[in-house]
Amino acid sequence: MSGLAAAVLTFMPHPAAVVSRGAPPLLTTIGRRASLMDAVGIERVYARAFDKSFAGWTAERFVRDLVSSGLKARRVVVGEGFRFGAGRRGDLALLESLGNSLGFATRTHEVVGDEVGAFSSTRIRTAVAEGSLGDARRMLSRPHSLSGVVVHGQELGRSLGFPTANLARVPEALPRDGVYVSVVTEGQEAVGALGNGESLSTSRLLGGAVTNIGVRPTVGGGERTIETFLLDSNEDLYGAHLRIHLLCRLRGECSFPSLDALKAQIAIDVADARRTLSAFDSCADGGFVP
Repeated sequence: MSGLAAAVLTFMPHPAAVVSRGAPPLLTTIGRRASLMDAVGIERVYARAFDKSFAGWTAERFVRDLVSSGLKARRVVVGEGFRFGAGRRGDLALLESLGNSLGFATRTHEVVGDEVGAFSSTRIRTAVAEGSLGDARRMLSRPHSLSGVVVHGQELGRSLGFPTANLARVPEALPRDGVYVSVVTEGQEAVGALGNGESLSTSRLLGGAVTNIGVRPTVGGGERTIETFLLDSNEDLYGAHLRIHLLCRLRGECSFPSLDALKAQIAIDVADARRTLSAFDSCADGGFVP
């Protein structure tokens, strides 16, 4: 591949949002996706708008207008079972045939998996939804993470001695309600011009944390919230963009008979989180934070 740039083609929004009943829960935002790809050596990320008009393109037009003329591809790598074009009528045989006439080579890459089966976005989403974050991390080769802006909450955590950063506008798939061990970074991935490979990650490591996801039944319930208590930082983070890297689930969300009982349990959660984090040797040097 001498002289060729490594590039990835992706779509936004998810095709299922246009041709099916709706997009599945989001695992990564487009900016995060570009940043992760940049970290493994991808030089360019092309994000093609997926709308009803594009969904109607024939398989032949998809290859000629997008892959060949648009991307000027010379080597095309697809997964096993790759289908494309309206009605998913295009297959590997057609892609290879058109590639031969249009001047690009095609090859497949085997699907990675384990004894259960192939790693897929469906399996990962299921693991996240169930709170099986170790399984999700193994399939992703990184922790599943949530991102959002810190906003003012009821400040109940502060009154209990455990001030939390409350995240709003979180786009990624949430796990089941409960208490999680996490690692927090500040900053976000900024994508300049998708198509020329420009991406920028400005994150800094804030450290280990305990993250609660749920409706806070002890104080009357309500809307689902994402609250994170940083173990070793008390800086003002209002308005900051945080990423919560979820390592594992400590317990389910519970209703306690009093605020004192809740405070005592939070102290136990913090101690458990510290022990858990110490077991992740690479966490100390940011190894679990791509």
